[in-house]
Amino acid sequence: MGTMTIQDFFRNDAFAAMAGVELLEAGNGYARARMEIKPLHLNGGNVCQGGAIFTLADLVFAVAANSHAKLTFSIASSIQIFRSEKSGYLYAEAHETFNHSRLSNCEVRVTNERDELVATFNGTGYRKDAALPFDPVE
Repeated sequence: MGTMTIQDFFRNDAFAAMAGVELLEAGNGYARARMEIKPLHLNGGNVCQGGAIFTLADLVFAVAANSHAKLTFSIASSIQIFRSEKSGYLYAEAHETFNHSRLSNCEVRVTNERDELVATFNGTGYRKDAALPFDPVE
C-alpha cells in the first residue's frame, strides 16, 4: 500500500511548481494539467516561452509514465509549437501510447482556453526497478 498519492508525489516537482503547473487529473497512463501564463513566462517577443510550454507538457508526461508506480525517467522528448500565446491558461493532456516493463511513450497535446492546439509533445521514459511510494493509478 502506497504511503501517498501520485498527486502528493508530484507536488515535490519543485521546477514545475515554481513554473505554476497545476496537476488537474491523474489516471492509468493519463494526466491533465494547466498553467496560467504570467509575465515570468514571457520571452523577448512577449509570448509564452517555449521552455514554459515544455515544462507543462513534461509534467503530464511524467505523471502518465509514472502512474504505474515504477520510477520512470525521460530519456527522449520533443516538442512542436504551433501557436503563440500571451495570456490565459494552457492545458496539457498526456496519453501513454506504449507501456512496457522498461519503456513508456506518451503523446501530449497542449491547448489554449479555446481548445486550439498550441503544441504537441512526445516523450519516452525508461523504467527503473525502484517502486514509487504510491499505489499504481487505476
